[in-house]
Parts: sequence; structure tokens; C-alpha cells
Amino acid sequence: MTVNALSPADTRLAIDSGARLIDIRGADEHARERIPGATNVPLDRIADLPRDGRPVVFHCRSGMRTAANAAQLRAVVGDAPAFLLDGGIDAWRSAGLPTIADRSQPLEIMRQVQITAGALVLTGVLLGLFVAPGFFGLSAFVGAGLMFAGVTGWCGMANLLRIMPWNRRAAA
Repeated sequence: MTVNALSPADTRLAIDSGARLIDIRGADEHARERIPGATNVPLDRIADLPRDGRPVVFHCRSGMRTAANAAQLRAVVGDAPAFLLDGGIDAWRSAGLPTIADRSQPLEIMRQVQITAGALVLTGVLLGLFVAPGFFGLSAFVGAGLMFAGVTGWCGMANLLRIMPWNRRAAA
């Protein structure tokens, strides 16, 4: 069986008719902004989703994660109808439908990694140009770390940022 995509308006109708809305994003993303009534079951814990026979609509931020994992999402619901929110929470918001945003929550971990890695690379380049060429090594180290994270799926910078004091609220 395939997983059909629903527009935000059709998703709203499905929810009103009893479908469950499952947010497969990480807890940090869900804490920062979510669709009212959505249950957060991150993709790495999706096998824990209880089966109750009701239709399920899965969503992420842009629809890319749900589309890329459609077969896994379909399998986890068994015989229940499964759908994807086309365009994710971004499309939902663009359609004028409500979200709950808590800007006091920290930025998503991957955005923090991008900001930190970019700042370290830029710092290494500037120090390498204006202070001593050895500082180019900082940029090389960060680049190697990002490549390692991409190949292995383990990101030391993300793990370090996750335990920082400003990120402890999202995990609760």
C-alpha cells in the first residue's frame, strides 16, 4: 500500500474526522513549533507508535523526511490508513492554519550545529589570514568533523550542544 499526501486543508478535515496527527520531527523541533493536537513521535522512535486502527497523518517540517521514510511510516501503522501532510508544518502555516510557537525554546540542534560550524570555519579562516596560517587548521578540523558526521550519522558537535544549559528545557 502507498502513502498518499494530503494538502493542509485535507489534513485538517482528516483530523476533524478522527485521524491522528503524528509529528516525526525531533523533540527540540516539536517544542519550538507544533500543530495543535499533534503527537510527537520522533522518527527514531516511530516503532513505538501505538496502533489503534485510526487513520494517521504524519508530518515533519517540509515534507521531505516523511516522504523519504514513507515505507517505514506505512509499515508502522499496520492496516490503518496512512497519509503524509504535503509540505509539512511549513505548508500548514502557509495555508493560514494555526501552530503553537514557543520562541523561548532553543533553536533546533541542527540549526545550532550549522551556526556553530559556520562561526568556527569563519573564525579559522579570518585568524589564518590575519594572525597565523596555523589557524586554518581550525577550519579543516570542523570540515573533517562535518564529513565524519555525514558519513557515520554521529555528530560530536550536536551531542555537545545538546547538553548545553540552554538546550536542557527542550529535552524535558
